Amino acid sequence: MNDVSAVATDVLRSFVERIERLEEEKKNLSEDLKDVYSEAKGNGFDVKILRKIIAMRKMEDHERQEQEALIDLYASALGMARAE
Repeated sequence: MNDVSAVATDVLRSFVERIERLEEEKKNLSEDLKDVYSEAKGNGFDVKILRKIIAMRKMEDHERQEQEALIDLYASALGMARAE
């Protein structure tokens, strides 16, 4: 194997090992999240609503307000207007 090939092999191996480590971290984080949601559910919280709240918190204020306005509009059009 020549020097260029050896360098390319080392770089490739480095990428693969980094990806493998990150995949393992991602798996562990996913398990941790599952545990936290289970704990929240065990304390009486609705996990489905928690997920929605977390998604809403990631949004900019104007995006969230626009989404809520559209939900109100669609619900109203279907006779499902929310009571305020």
